[in-house]
Amino acid sequence: LQNPIRKVVNMLQAMQKKVTEEAAVAEELHEKYLCYCKSSGGDLAASIETAEAKLGELGPAIEAAISKKAQLEKDLASHEADKQAAKAAVEEATALREKEKTAFDKEFAETKANHESVSKAVDALEKGMAGSFLQTRLAGVLRAFLVKNQEKLDGDRREVLSFLSGEQSGEYAPASGEIVGILKQMEDEMAQDLKDMAAAEEAAVQSYEELMRAKKSEESALTKATMEKLDRLGDISIEITEMKNDNTDTAKSLVKDKAFAADLKKNCASKEDVFEEEKKMRAEEVTALADTINMLNSDDALELFKKTLPSASASFLQLQTTTASMRAQARDLVKRVRSKVLPGHSDTRLDFI
Repeated sequence: LQNPIRKVVNMLQAMQKKVTEEAAVAEELHEKYLCYCKSSGGDLAASIETAEAKLGELGPAIEAAISKKAQLEKDLASHEADKQAAKAAVEEATALREKEKTAFDKEFAETKANHESVSKAVDALEKGMAGSFLQTRLAGVLRAFLVKNQEKLDGDRREVLSFLSGEQSGEYAPASGEIVGILKQMEDEMAQDLKDMAAAEEAAVQSYEELMRAKKSEESALTKATMEKLDRLGDISIEITEMKNDNTDTAKSLVKDKAFAADLKKNCASKEDVFEEEKKMRAEEVTALADTINMLNSDDALELFKKTLPSASASFLQLQTTTASMRAQARDLVKRVRSKVLPGHSDTRLDFI
C-alpha cells in the first residue's frame, strides 16, 4: 500500500512547481505590459506634443491664408474696375475720334473747295475772264463762303464779296488788280489752313492710336494679373479648406490621444498594483507549500502517520481498509499538519487536496 503522506507530498511538490512556473510567466507578461505602457505612453506623449504644436501652427496659418484670400479678392475687384474703366476710356476716345474725324472731313472738304474756288477765280481774273467766272459753280461756292464769314471780313475782302456778287460793272480791269492780290492772299491762307488741318488730324490720329495701344496693353496686363490671381485664389481656397479640415481632425485626435493616455496611465498603475498583490500571494503560496512539504517530510509527520496505522496484532479483517478511509486519514493528517505548521492560514490549493 502506497504511503499517503508520500502521495500528498508529491502532489504538493507538483503544485509548488506549477505556482513557481505561473509566477515566472506572470513576471514575463508583466514586464511586457510595462514595456507596452512605457512605449505606448511615450508614443502617445510624442503624438500629443506633435498635435499641440501643429494646432499652434495651423491657427495662425489659417488666419494668414484668410487674410491673403481677402486681399486677392480685393485685388480682383480692383482689376475688374480698372478693366471697365479702360474699356470705357477706349469707347469714349473712339467716339470722340469718330466725331473729330467727321468734323475734320467736313471742314477739310469745305476748305479745300473754297481754296479751289479762290484758285480758279485768280486764274480767271488774270486771264480777263471775270464775267464768265462769275457764272460758274466755283464762283458761287466762293461767294457762299464769304457770305457765311462776312462778319469776319475786313474791308478788302468785302470788295471781293462785292465783286463776286456782281455789284461792280464792266469787265475786270488791270487797274483793279488789288482784288487778285486779295484772292491770292486768301489762297495762301487757305492752303496753310489745309496743311494745319491735315497736321492736326494726323496728330489726333497718332494720339488716338497711342491711347489705344496703351489701353490694350493695360487691359492685357490686367487680364493676365486677373488670371494669375484667380489661380492663386482657387489654390488658397483649397488650402484653407484643407487646413481647416486638418485642424478639426488634429483637434479630435488630440482629445482622443489625451483620453487614451489618461486611461493608459490609470490602467498601467492599476495593473501594477494587481501584479504586486498577486506576486505577494504567490510568494505566500510557495512558502506555505514549502513549509507544508518540509513538515510532511519531518519525523513528527511520520510519527503521526504511524499512529494511524493498525498494530501488528490486528486481525486480517482489521487490516482491510478502503481507499476512501485512507484518503480520509490523509486529509485529516494534512489538516493537522497545516494547523500545526501554519495556524490561521487558509490556502485554496491545500483545501482542494
